[in-house]
Amino acid sequence: MSDSKKEIEEGSALNINFEKRGGLIPGVAQDVKDGTILMLGYVNQEAFEETLKVGMATFWSTSRDELWTKGKTSGDYLKLVNILVDCDQDAIVYQVAPQGSGACHTKDPASGSARRTCFYRSVNLETRELEK
Repeated sequence: MSDSKKEIEEGSALNINFEKRGGLIPGVAQDVKDGTILMLGYVNQEAFEETLKVGMATFWSTSRDELWTKGKTSGDYLKLVNILVDCDQDAIVYQVAPQGSGACHTKDPASGSARRTCFYRSVNLETRELEK
């Protein structure tokens, strides 16, 4: 293993590889309280720096091609508690404390509120259909 690869995988220097996938890395938002995966977004250098600056999970919106701090429009902010970086430094987990009713932009039909998580369906492995 090269010294640079060893430093990335085992060292303490923060060296996130934003260039590996064209400037974007996957960023998972996880509820720090119970471990629930709330959402997946993409993070570029600018979004990462904004997250550190404002203390709220910030992503790069690939559909709008702009910086996006979760909750700025909806009020459902994700307050940063910790950031986990994977071994290759090309993916992150924002461990957050949700500040609103949910993290998803879709609504629960029963309550009309934002769903707590974007991952509200699972695959039935026998029928290969989605279940709520």
